[in-house]
Amino acid sequence: QEEAQEEAQEEAQEEEEEDDANLLQRPEGRKDMIIFYLSLPVYIPLAYGIPRPSKKWFLATFLISLLWIAGFSFLLVYCVEILGQVLGISYLILGFTVLAAGTSIPDAVSSMAVARLGEGDMAVSSSVGSNIFDILVGLPIPWMLKIGIVEGGNYSVNIKSPFLVFDVILLLFMVVCVVVSIHLLKWTLNRSLGLTMAALYIFFLVVVITVEGNPDSFQWLVIKQ
Repeated sequence: QEEAQEEAQEEAQEEEEEDDANLLQRPEGRKDMIIFYLSLPVYIPLAYGIPRPSKKWFLATFLISLLWIAGFSFLLVYCVEILGQVLGISYLILGFTVLAAGTSIPDAVSSMAVARLGEGDMAVSSSVGSNIFDILVGLPIPWMLKIGIVEGGNYSVNIKSPFLVFDVILLLFMVVCVVVSIHLLKWTLNRSLGLTMAALYIFFLVVVITVEGNPDSFQWLVIKQ
């Protein structure tokens, strides 16, 4: 088992090095070529704007990567706002779908990378830790900056959705379902677990979009403060 894990790590490292080398190399095939040219606005700044990781520059590589992620995230939020205004879609629904998926791509990529190395524990803990970080750090710090520095005084950030308590309860229910699913599958990351997670996510989206898209029909879910 240790030999198989070492072989998996070596193959993943070789594939990662090959991906880095071929980032700006034009692929073959019409479909891959179209995707390549559409991705050039992202590939070019990442290829030339981030130093390659090494023992000397690894910290700079990490910090600059964070800056690029922050910049792309800001651009994503701006585009989602424009999309919502053009199509008349609620920001809440876009936040649960497009924005949530877009900002979670770095987490998915990092989890996939460590999973390919055979580090299942690290893949799961990375996903859990990133969500806890988003809730406990990613939310309050922008609020504090907005309230304490940008606006000042008694300014407050209001949450417009009346279903906040229901969303939190649904979130906790999904966490319980995830833990139970992993336990039933004997704490192994496999195809069945992936399909189960996908089904749970689809169920979550259906419930949230239905409730947030028809607030008048679900007033009985509103818990008055």
